[in-house]
Amino acid sequence: MPSFDTNLEPDMAKIKNGVDTSAKEIATRFDFKGTSAEVVLKEKEKEIHATGDSDFQLEQIEAVFYAKLIKQGVVISFLDKQEKIEKLGGDKVRRVYKIKNGIESVLAKKIVAAVKDAKLKVQASIQGDTVRITGKNRDDLQVGIALLKKEFADVPLSYDNFRD
Repeated sequence: MPSFDTNLEPDMAKIKNGVDTSAKEIATRFDFKGTSAEVVLKEKEKEIHATGDSDFQLEQIEAVFYAKLIKQGVVISFLDKQEKIEKLGGDKVRRVYKIKNGIESVLAKKIVAAVKDAKLKVQASIQGDTVRITGKNRDDLQVGIALLKKEFADVPLSYDNFRD
C-alpha cells in the first residue's frame, strides 16, 4: 500500500551556518567589543546558547542571530526560546534556545483531523514524531500532500519515505 511520512525536521547545516555567521558578526561589531557576547551551537543537545552581559545585550544578540538564520532560510518556529534567563558568574547572563525536531502531538492531531475532514481516500496515523499517510494509489497521496501544503502553509513540513 503506498504511503509517505510527514515530518518536521530542521536543516542543521543551515542552522550551523547561521549561528557561525552571527558569531562572526558579534565578534566584529563595535557595540559588542570587550563584552562576553557570544552565540554557540551545541549540536548534540540541539541547543543554541546566547551569552551576554545584560538582558538588553541578549536581545541584541538574539536580533543578530535571528536575522542570520532567516537569511539562511531557517524558519524561526524551529527554535523554542526559553523564557528563563540564567545568571552566570559575575554579571553574565545566558538564554538557551532549543531546536525542535519532530512533529509535536498537538500538530500531529491537527494534521490527522485535516486529512479526515477533507474526506480524501487516504488515512493518517501518528507514528511517534511523524505522521504516516497511506492510500490505495499514488494519486491520492499526491492530493494529500497538496492538502497539507495548503492547510499548513506556515509550518515547514517535509514529505519523505514515499513508498509505492
